[in-house]
Formats: sequence, structure tokens, C-alpha cells
Amino acid sequence: MSPEVLSALVAYSFATSITPGPNNLMLLASGVNFGFRRTIPHMLGVGLGFAFMLLCVGAGLGALIKQYPIIHQGLKVAGVGYLLYLAWKIANSGPIEEKNGSAVPITFLQAAAFQWVNPKAWFMGITAMAVYTQPTNYAFTVGLVALVFALVNLPSVSLWCAMGTAMRQFLSDPQKLRIFNVTMALLLIASLWPMLKT
Repeated sequence: MSPEVLSALVAYSFATSITPGPNNLMLLASGVNFGFRRTIPHMLGVGLGFAFMLLCVGAGLGALIKQYPIIHQGLKVAGVGYLLYLAWKIANSGPIEEKNGSAVPITFLQAAAFQWVNPKAWFMGITAMAVYTQPTNYAFTVGLVALVFALVNLPSVSLWCAMGTAMRQFLSDPQKLRIFNVTMALLLIASLWPMLKT
């Protein structure tokens, strides 16, 4: 891969990783509700789960989904259902002090599994594999795309969690937190719109 193509890949991975989407909205909410440290497994699940998904797409899963659209439809239905469930959980979160004990943030495995039903992740993954891999050195470039995304994605999603963590003090008032959580839930539902149009 030439330096120019690698630079373009880094720019693409940064732009798609830092912009709002289901993962980043959930990490913002988790940062507010649970703090940075307790959200680390969620962040790692997003970054490493997406890198693993990229390897699978590069290994042929993307082509299989194009050949059998029913798989895509199944993922879409599962994604809608899971996002609605997560939106409901966020909207009904209790006060911050209640979360320091019994409530738990999204786990590493839950976050990694979510990538498989996340519409933005599928768009990013299929586009990256179509644009940035090279037929003459395919396996290497598939691995390189996954590595670049893993290295760029984690700091990007961490910023969203850090923003949420910085808002914890302001949102310690239960009324403000309730408004924030309902707003995040509605934004998460709104993030479904691009997926529902296709």
C-alpha cells in the first residue's frame, strides 16, 4: 500500500470513527452514567470487535451478504431490535449514584457483538474493504485495514466517553440526567433512519 493510500485510509478511519453514530452515542451516555474507567471494556469491545468484523468482511463475508440479501435483512432486523432495546435502557437509567453499585455498563463482548448489527459499522467495513484493499496483496491489505481501524478507532471512541465523563458533575442532578438520557435514547433511535431507508 502506497503512503498516499495509507494516509487516505487513516483519514477515512478517523472521519468515520469520530463522527456520531450508535457506538459513539452509547459511549457518551456510558461516560456520563458510569464514568471513563467502567466504560473501558465497552470501548475495547467497539475497537477490537470492529477490527475483527473487518477481517471477516475481508475474508468474504461482505461478498456473501451481497450475494444473499436475506442475511443483510436479518442483520438489519436484529440491529433495529437491539438499538431500540439499548435506547430503552439508556432512557430508563437511574441517577448516577445508583450506578456505582448494582448497574453495569455494556461489556466487552456485548460491544463487540453489537458491531455485527450496527448499520454504520457495516457501511464503514464494506466501504473500507472495497476501497483500500489491493487484489495483488489482498490478505496483507485486509490485515492492514483492520489494524489501522483498531489503532484509530479506540482513541476516537474514547473521546466520546471522555466527553460524557466530563459532563458527569453537571448531570449529577437527576432531572438533568433524565433529560440527557432521554435525549441520547432519541438520538440513538434517530441513528436508525439511514438503515431504514435502504
